[in-house]
Amino acid sequence: MAGPADNRTLGELMSELSRETGTLVRKELELATIELTSRLREAGTQIAVTSAGGALMYAGLLVLLAAFVAGLVQMGLQPWLAAFIVAAATMSLGYVLMNRGLARLRRIPLAPRQTIETLKESARWTTGQSA
Repeated sequence: MAGPADNRTLGELMSELSRETGTLVRKELELATIELTSRLREAGTQIAVTSAGGALMYAGLLVLLAAFVAGLVQMGLQPWLAAFIVAAATMSLGYVLMNRGLARLRRIPLAPRQTIETLKESARWTTGQSA
């Protein structure tokens, strides 16, 4: 089934190709922006959750740690030893929680994979290479 004859000159075709290539690049950049914004928003949310959790733990732990130190002193330990034991336990728990948050944060991919693949496909199409 043949379509209508295209009587455009080579110059007109090249001009249209240039215009449409520009449009394609702009659309690809828009897609990349949308992908990056989505991923950065997700990363920002995880950072905020991790930070809020850390701040709340810090506030609550200050009081709780003082109570633990006082309790250990009441049980007969020297004040310095009671404070050392409580500090070591607190730091260990904080380390575990911080690593958990960082591990989850590292799993969020930031590269705009869909845009990269589309750009590669467009480049192959433009140069006439097969996939």
